[in-house]
Amino acid sequence: MTPEPQSLTGPDDRTPAPPPGCPAHGIGAGGLHRLHEALDLGDLYEQLREQHGPVAPVLLHDDVPMWVVLGHAENLHMVRTPSQFTRDSRIWTPLKEGMVKPDHPLMPHIAWQPICSHAEGDEHKRLRGAVTAAMATIDHRGLRRHIGRATQRLVNRFCETGRADLVDQFAEHLPMAVMCEVLGMPEEYDDRLVQSARDMLKGTDTAIASNEYIMGCLRRLAARRRARPEDDFTSHLITDPAGLNDDEVGQHLRLVLIAAYEATANLLANTIRRVLTDPGFRAQLNGGQMTVPEAVEQSLWDEPPFSTIFAYFAKQDTELGGRRIRRGDGLLLGIAPGNVDPRVRPDLDADMQGNRSHLAFSGGPHECPGQDIGRAIADVGVDKLLMRLPDIRLDCPEEELSWTESIASQHLVELPVRFTPRPQQDVMAQPSHTPMPVPQQRTAWEISTVLSTPPEPSCESVPAGAAAGEAPPAPFRTAVAAAPSAPPAPPAPATDAEFARDRPRGPWQRFLRWWRGY
Repeated sequence: MTPEPQSLTGPDDRTPAPPPGCPAHGIGAGGLHRLHEALDLGDLYEQLREQHGPVAPVLLHDDVPMWVVLGHAENLHMVRTPSQFTRDSRIWTPLKEGMVKPDHPLMPHIAWQPICSHAEGDEHKRLRGAVTAAMATIDHRGLRRHIGRATQRLVNRFCETGRADLVDQFAEHLPMAVMCEVLGMPEEYDDRLVQSARDMLKGTDTAIASNEYIMGCLRRLAARRRARPEDDFTSHLITDPAGLNDDEVGQHLRLVLIAAYEATANLLANTIRRVLTDPGFRAQLNGGQMTVPEAVEQSLWDEPPFSTIFAYFAKQDTELGGRRIRRGDGLLLGIAPGNVDPRVRPDLDADMQGNRSHLAFSGGPHECPGQDIGRAIADVGVDKLLMRLPDIRLDCPEEELSWTESIASQHLVELPVRFTPRPQQDVMAQPSHTPMPVPQQRTAWEISTVLSTPPEPSCESVPAGAAAGEAPPAPFRTAVAAAPSAPPAPPAPATDAEFARDRPRGPWQRFLRWWRGY
């Protein structure tokens, strides 16, 4: 009988690490791979799938043990079984045993916070209920109009130059502009807020200061809305019967703002890059075989905004994907590897149009509540960008594109493009690559009805040949049409007989006239 495999991440695992200077790059204690040292996480996930199956043991920073869930079905089981798995990291064995230090690079992602994504049971229902109720008040038709106007403003910034970086000048700005409007603080949206969000997510030396700047904006917003509620997400969150306190309101505003911003910025950049670098993809889009929402959905399958999500924790000894998972073990939600699980996608080149069973927005009790907002920003943003700049093309070799990659996500550094320079457009108008000029205002007399009998020109003004029944030349006709300088007298009302004689006749009326002879 084959003995049951033991947990490789449990508290009893203390396999010594390789000696210093070991040539095995990215290999740590017990011969396990360090995710943060992998040169290509996609290749590593496939290697782990071949070696270990749908659930594989790996190492985080400081050789902290963790499971990564690679299978599509196994990921869904984990997120949909709250009786066995939780997002409350306080039961994580390495954390309880002191292996995870307070300054661990992943602590901002894993450390427990008083937010709905880390809560469970009644507390989760209270916090999550307030967030979803506030989301339900958003007018999605009005939201899409605002996304269109924000897109117009951003494109107006660079449309006349013929060149742009669609990451720095578009993908990183549109989600922030929209989310500031949704939360109720459009006046706070500017370049500094965008830069602070990017800096905080990169984990730089100034990330703490950037986070504090963002929290300062959100605290001021919450204070204004407590004093005077309005019809926006923040006001509905504050006035919800769940009774969130100031700290809970601030933390949830930060969660909604940053999660929506990072995910949607990546989704926009990935979708636009695919349009610019995949001729078949663009041909389907231009030819009508694929809509923009379907293109966005395909991107969510192939390049999800988040590669993994930190993290789930086993509440009891259990089994997942043929592996024994001990109580207190940590597991990464493997979105990217789960989306390419060969059991659900044997052919990665096949279109996934109409299929929303990807893991991009997680699932179960902690499924992303704002996924419709993210989809709307990507759908409208990509559609209106391509309408304004239909000949947009990549301005560098595809091989020169680069990404900043972490365990959690892959972010495109820049996307330089070139296009035919075009004039700015009114942000309130529908975008177009051939904007119609605004017609000049008509004079009052031009809106009257056309005279049934044009004024007869004088004999002196009729050119030779016109009296014999020939049509006057074009210059003469124009002169006659423009001759009146004052509004003409309105024609006398037509009599019933005249109206009956002049009105258009259908086939039956023409037949009766021929039959009767009049």
